[in-house]
Amino acid sequence: MIGEYNTARPDIILKEYGRNVQKLVEYIRSVPDKDKRTELAATLIELIKQLTPSLKDQPENPQRLWDDLYIIADFNLDINNPYPVPEPEVLFKKPMKVDYPQSKVRFKHYGKNIEKLVKEAMKKEDPAEREEAIIYLGKLMKTFFGAWNKETLDDSVILNDIKIMSEGKLTLNIDKVREENLFEMLYREKKKLQPVQGERERDRNNGASGKHRHQKPFNKNKNRRRRD
Repeated sequence: MIGEYNTARPDIILKEYGRNVQKLVEYIRSVPDKDKRTELAATLIELIKQLTPSLKDQPENPQRLWDDLYIIADFNLDINNPYPVPEPEVLFKKPMKVDYPQSKVRFKHYGKNIEKLVKEAMKKEDPAEREEAIIYLGKLMKTFFGAWNKETLDDSVILNDIKIMSEGKLTLNIDKVREENLFEMLYREKKKLQPVQGERERDRNNGASGKHRHQKPFNKNKNRRRRD
């Protein structure tokens, strides 16, 4: 007897269930009694739950399994479905196309969110709060630029870019920025805290080990009597 190859068989419609489930659906379609077809369909759904362990990890949705039976049967299945019969146009409807944002970013190496933050900083009326916003913007811009470039961005370039994005409304003295190093990158500030934590751990370890530093080594023959 010549074996049957998969190339000679019909394609599997839902591969996650396999060919045997598809053959059972075809058999159910051939049963003349409608009540019997419904009973066999319910039994097949319970069998699918046992044969497909991945269904246990997903939220329970019995209607999906009934819809899959219709998909396997090419929507030619006459049974007493406990759920509304699915329509092919609804199941195979293509999702709506998501439009790509067309807004222009003037300084792409900073990103779109920097421009939004500049607009929020322009709303500040208090001079102290506006200065704090400019300093924070400068730190962010220097950090974002350093994440993708090996070169260091000069503070004057950052101030000029902020001035351009804010249309001249956000300005800061460049000498003050350089003297106080106001635009230092954010991740460098975080690294400064690490040596302090390391010193605490080192002191803690030294304190724990210092308790036994001056103790004499244990001598197991200390209290043993010497033999004559």
